Amino acid sequence: MLPINIVWFKRDLRIHDQAALSSAIKQGPIIALYCWEPGMWHADDASLSQQAFVGECLRSLRHALEKIGIRLDISSMGIIDTLIAISKQQSIATIHSHEETGNLISYSIDKSVKKWCEKHRIPWHEYAQNGVVRRLKNRNEWHANWELHMRAAQQNLSTTNHQHPVIALPKQLISKARGEDKPQRQIGGREEALSLLNSFLTHRSSRYRGGISSPIKASEASSRLSPYLAWGCISVREVVQACRNTVLNNRAEGFIAKHPLTLGLRSFESRLHWHCHFMQKLESEPTLEHQHMHSAHNDLRDEGYADDKSRQRLAAWCKGETGWPLVDACLAMLRQTGWVNFRMRAMLMSSASYLLWLHWRETGLHLAREFIDYEPGIHWSQVQMQSGSTGINTLRIYNPIKQARDQDPKGAFVRHWIPALKGVPDSWIFEPHLMPTSLQRQYGCILDKDYPLPLVDIQQATKQAKANISIARKNNKSQPNSNQNETEKVLLKHGSRSHKKNKQKAKKKVSISSKQTSLF
Repeated sequence: MLPINIVWFKRDLRIHDQAALSSAIKQGPIIALYCWEPGMWHADDASLSQQAFVGECLRSLRHALEKIGIRLDISSMGIIDTLIAISKQQSIATIHSHEETGNLISYSIDKSVKKWCEKHRIPWHEYAQNGVVRRLKNRNEWHANWELHMRAAQQNLSTTNHQHPVIALPKQLISKARGEDKPQRQIGGREEALSLLNSFLTHRSSRYRGGISSPIKASEASSRLSPYLAWGCISVREVVQACRNTVLNNRAEGFIAKHPLTLGLRSFESRLHWHCHFMQKLESEPTLEHQHMHSAHNDLRDEGYADDKSRQRLAAWCKGETGWPLVDACLAMLRQTGWVNFRMRAMLMSSASYLLWLHWRETGLHLAREFIDYEPGIHWSQVQMQSGSTGINTLRIYNPIKQARDQDPKGAFVRHWIPALKGVPDSWIFEPHLMPTSLQRQYGCILDKDYPLPLVDIQQATKQAKANISIARKNNKSQPNSNQNETEKVLLKHGSRSHKKNKQKAKKKVSISSKQTSLF
């Protein structure tokens, strides 16, 4: 038997545009492998609902692999134990996987694999699967690199002629993650991803620009592809190219440049660009999952939740009992579906960090477990950004009452997710705590019984948060390592850049002779 080549699937659960799989097949017989890493699924940012979604993705992947003559082996052990078990049965020639920008646990696993491969002299080949650049030295060139990757041809597979070996892995129970599954979450698998992509390209994108901020409209107006991108059922490049080709086809059919479909797809593509931009932050600085991007915010909040008030506020926020109807409705939706739109995510983080003055690590972990589409690179970069911990971004202090009036003016979203407020009229729906006792009885919503009172006064909390951050930054600036110097370093490492010139560079470097890459 020839030595085998292992394709290690992680967050790339597909066979289309799958560089690791395509490259391994060219080497000879392969083993397609997925490991249920116990350390990953027992971690504080993992949940049973995510695990169930991945299980559905794996079933989809297994069927796709079977069609091209490859069996998917799923191990209940970690990758190192699995490699040891395989090596006792087969000689391993190479290992292939994508470059992952995950949490510190996945980073540690990758380092262990590298060490194991070096010890056994087995080449491990890693491949980029999105616009993130490994070992990036200069952020100025990032946009051009992103464009080059998105323009490159997708790699398609049909069949393989190799006879692939059958291995025996120890039978063990899969380690269960914490929590319960979500009854209204999205279903995993590539088929679901392609269906959503098609409906978005053909008609739903026309509502994208005007609908993604609304917690109700966004369910249809957004692409809803985020969990499938997070777990790799579909590639970012595949989606970018599909959007660009659809715009070209629509133009050929006479669509004007400002047609709602065109505008929606253009806006969506810009979000895909930011998707990778934020992942790059964690790739370049893995400690962002645990440490402030800017040291001015160290010790600013109660990181260890040693204070009873902090613990009580955290518990109330997690349960959706803040007394701010839109915040509580979003948290209720998350419990059932594992998804809310981006603006509401920002508001949730802002309300926790500024109004309740909670440290972002624990609130970030709660949201990480709730999100079916949890992508560590995006998540922790956004958590710090929406908490005001980067030192380079404008403070985004969302007023949940104003957001409710702007994004849910009739209270339909709030009433749907908070049954206690169903009978409350529009005039009181976002500030039920202001209702006189007689009206509380009339509308069937007794405050502090059927629905909680607000934890804090918004205006006072906002004023105090701004003052706290201002003082912290002034104190930090007076230190030997000045705030200004550190801010410049953070901006140099993580700040966005204008990318028009870089897009032109990419055009010159990439051949656009084929339909696959002729996108502009």
